[in-house]
Amino acid sequence: MSNSSLAHLPSTDRLDVAARLRDALLGASFTADGLLDLLGAPAYAALARSETVPALRATRGDTPLEVLVRLFLLQQPVPHARVTAVLPAAECLESGWLVAAGADEVAATVDVRPYGGPGGEDWFIVSDLGCAVGGAGGIAHRGEGVVLGVGGASTTLAGITVRTPVSSALDIGTGSGIQALHAARHATRVTATDVNPRALHIAALTLALSGAPAADLREGSLFEPLRNDEKYDLIVSNPPFVISPGARLTYRDGGMGGDDLCRTLVQQAGDRLNEGGFAQFLANWQHVEGEDWQDRLRSWVPRGCDAWIVQREVQDVTQYAELWLRDAGDHRADPEEYQARYDAWLDEFEARKVKAVGFGWITLRRTEAAVPSVTVEEWPHSIEQPLGDTVRAHFDRLDYLREHDDAALLEGHFRLVTEVVQEQVGLPGAEDPEHVVLRQNRGMRRATKVDTVGAGFAGVCDGSLSAGRILDAIAQLLGEDPVLLRDRTPAQIRLLVEQGFIEPV
Repeated sequence: MSNSSLAHLPSTDRLDVAARLRDALLGASFTADGLLDLLGAPAYAALARSETVPALRATRGDTPLEVLVRLFLLQQPVPHARVTAVLPAAECLESGWLVAAGADEVAATVDVRPYGGPGGEDWFIVSDLGCAVGGAGGIAHRGEGVVLGVGGASTTLAGITVRTPVSSALDIGTGSGIQALHAARHATRVTATDVNPRALHIAALTLALSGAPAADLREGSLFEPLRNDEKYDLIVSNPPFVISPGARLTYRDGGMGGDDLCRTLVQQAGDRLNEGGFAQFLANWQHVEGEDWQDRLRSWVPRGCDAWIVQREVQDVTQYAELWLRDAGDHRADPEEYQARYDAWLDEFEARKVKAVGFGWITLRRTEAAVPSVTVEEWPHSIEQPLGDTVRAHFDRLDYLREHDDAALLEGHFRLVTEVVQEQVGLPGAEDPEHVVLRQNRGMRRATKVDTVGAGFAGVCDGSLSAGRILDAIAQLLGEDPVLLRDRTPAQIRLLVEQGFIEPV
């Protein structure tokens, strides 16, 4: 990758330098916990908003940690002598991590941000200068090929990804390598692709500096860099999903019309999955006049795949355009230029009859089932991350329900899931509640209304009695015909299983 855009990045050839740099960073407590202790919560949170003044005020001293924060996070030139006392400065200068800045100062060539792994690992995410956090409001002026660091989208995807041990994982549009780094914890082999060679270079630096195994890095768009016969157990992607006129910014704009990039990514993923494998993406999709958005997304799901699609947010086209114009810093440009770009976005949406844009998650699982299951839902409510286990359990429950008809369901034994609570809603002083709600306090944090039978059934599910025997007991208590109760209740049991309120023993 002798691309001129890589000229000012550290070399990936000398991994021993990355290892020694990592040791020095850890030795100075340049970690997520160390930063929080040094800066305090307000200044630490301000960094996530790309506000550096509180951190600058908190790093006025000369301790090794303060020197490293000013050098790698705040991009301040630091006297050479202070850096030499903390880092292998000569090797870092030679390999390109640092560059001379004036007569007796050095500066970093990349952002290095401490990042705590899910198992307590001390990782480091490398990105272009000034791009440690996405959504900084003005990234565009640094060039269209910039590589961002950790943002809300990347941490969301990492949190919802199923983390079972696998032989192979693929990260499409790897950027700074965050998803590849997570995958390296539980995948024997990790492949990462990106259309931007600069991103591949930076991803290699992220993995090396984090002490993770190297990934197989390949340049190209979507699945193009793969051989025809290559398949994976896990595919993840935080793609450039922004629906915009043109492809001005490589890190966010897909370069295809409308939501075609996300659709293409989803449709092509099915042929790249091993049986039972998962593909998980973040995506934007258009809400088009005269179309049901859920049907639109169902049409994306490839054959032979179960799917769970969750819409987390919807913005009208004006909100959406303003969000991403601000992301690029266009609101700080000449007012006439800003207005022209805003007009271009609205012209594009009008031409495509788009009235709003949705954002959310798409999970596919390769299945041999004769009739795959496709669930498309809107869930804008709060959730509890990480959700990887919740996602996997959703598909496990699908398998169970597919394999059990109503008769088998009534023979099954179930258990109320931990952290489910029951709420009774009604007028004060009323003898009976108007309705009963079961609510989850973990995972998706769902709530569902149930009738008297459903509430009674869930309340006694401890795995000891079959569903049929529980219903017989309820029928006796309510004075109902047990045969009729057995006949009408399986649908409610299926719903409670599907949504994760009860689980098969």
